[in-house]
Amino acid sequence: MLRIALASVSAVAALGGGYIALAAVRHAQPVTLPTPTGAYGVGRTTFDWTDHARADPLATTPGLARELSVWLWYPADPRAGGPPAPYAPGAWEQLHFTGPAGLGQTSFDAIRTQSRDDVPVAAGRFPVVVLEPGLGMAAPQYTSLAENLASHGYLVAGVTPTYSANLTVLGGRPVHATDAGNPPVFDAADAGEATRAGDRLVTVWAADAQFAAAEVAGLDGSARFARHVDATRVVYLGHSLGGAAALEACRTDPRCRGAADLDGAQFGSVAHVGSSEPMMILASQDSCVTGSCQADDPVGLAERDAARALLAASTGPVWCHRIDGSGHFNFSDHAAYYLATPLHRLLGLGAVDGRRGLAITNAYLTAFVDHVVRGTAEPLLSASSAAPDRRCSH
Repeated sequence: MLRIALASVSAVAALGGGYIALAAVRHAQPVTLPTPTGAYGVGRTTFDWTDHARADPLATTPGLARELSVWLWYPADPRAGGPPAPYAPGAWEQLHFTGPAGLGQTSFDAIRTQSRDDVPVAAGRFPVVVLEPGLGMAAPQYTSLAENLASHGYLVAGVTPTYSANLTVLGGRPVHATDAGNPPVFDAADAGEATRAGDRLVTVWAADAQFAAAEVAGLDGSARFARHVDATRVVYLGHSLGGAAALEACRTDPRCRGAADLDGAQFGSVAHVGSSEPMMILASQDSCVTGSCQADDPVGLAERDAARALLAASTGPVWCHRIDGSGHFNFSDHAAYYLATPLHRLLGLGAVDGRRGLAITNAYLTAFVDHVVRGTAEPLLSASSAAPDRRCSH
């Protein structure tokens, strides 16, 4: 939950010359994101959508309507060809580390995705999955998860929370975080103020997610997506604060079939009143969300207690799992490409092989979504660590 100041990372600057030379080589080496495990190819398109029904409470100018960038990954026609979609086109390139630290991260130009831009949609009608990133992060940084779900027959809408992400791009122009959208309080030890800030943001983000789901539903009348959108079945998922927002969005959306929280602390009304829909909590090794960490700080204890309150109040089935060896950012694309050791440590990536961790995450996400949307029997969900029990906190 810490505020992510990616643009100011300077860890690589202290490295010796030999290490920097090695990092420069690794920086330029091509990296292909994990191969999706589903039967469909993957297409990708992007939208800038404006919610005229809401004034944006996070903007520096009062009264502006809430604007969002939404990336949509979808099952593609198997005959679709063309080159892979660029990982971070245009101004999205600014998500990359800057300065000397940039050499310690794979160049975005060298990352090969598994999707293709604006190719025809596969035959069929596909349920909707809304994906929300962690605080400071953007939807493109979860491409590995989105592509895999799309390959299993889902329309995956990645929503970047404007003014909370370090960077989003609207109309081709970069838009950066504000203190209202990414409050410094998350860096402090004041658990009460952090909870209040989290509650405020989760309310905004949950509305973002529901708005995106409604806009995707509206695409069923468009030329490209006509008769391809099954808007009666929606799943929300997210990482970190985005996970809390996913649970909150599902709580009040009658179309929601379930929600998944990837290593996120609980905020918003759902943390108190619980959820009646199926829910999965997938946590890192030392996460306080599962109650498994040795928390000796107020924020950690508050996260643990909030998770327990959520589980106790929820009436729907709940699955809780922990990925051994994983850290908080193993649920993002940071786990899929090269990061120099100082950056790897700074971001809190765990000891698990990054691609193996993503494969495990994708397996659990696919099993959960298939189960709650399509009724597929998924032994994986109850095969390890926890049965579907409201008291599955460790």
